[in-house]
Amino acid sequence: MHQQPDPTAAPPDGVVWLRPEYQGRQGELVTLAAGARLVGVSAAAVSNWQNRYPEDFPALALLTGPPHKRTKWVVAVELVAFARDQRTRERDRTGRRSPQRPGAEIAAEQTAHYEEVLRTLTEREQRQRQALARTRAAKRAAEEKLARARARLTAEVDAVARLGIPAARTTTTEKETRP
Repeated sequence: MHQQPDPTAAPPDGVVWLRPEYQGRQGELVTLAAGARLVGVSAAAVSNWQNRYPEDFPALALLTGPPHKRTKWVVAVELVAFARDQRTRERDRTGRRSPQRPGAEIAAEQTAHYEEVLRTLTEREQRQRQALARTRAAKRAAEEKLARARARLTAEVDAVARLGIPAARTTTTEKETRP
């Protein structure tokens, strides 16, 4: 299945379609390096797969760039399926599972985690907003009570002054007020 293009036959724009059925469907394609990240392996692993299993490795769909340094593109779903088969083969050979996980699986877990974090923080923000509203209401009530208490105190002081009664004795002595 693996095709080697003729570099001398490359068009001047540097794009060679090996699977023309994917023209106009570039969204379904992935570079080998991006495909490696997608399936959770190194780019070297994908290159090794391409060299070791040329019959089974997904056929290249597109080549881009200058003839001496081509970027290789494959169909993403075919690469994911191939990687899944490789993991199964590896597990069968070694008897244990490969420690690397596909990038899509990791990204899905991270997405779920951060959605939960965002939900928790949103709930916390709502509770804090409600607590702040209660605190502000209590502060306004205390300010109103303070204003009324000051008004009463001023009225009492004025009433005492009008009656000519000497100021009430305080608990502080003269010695305490001197420096």
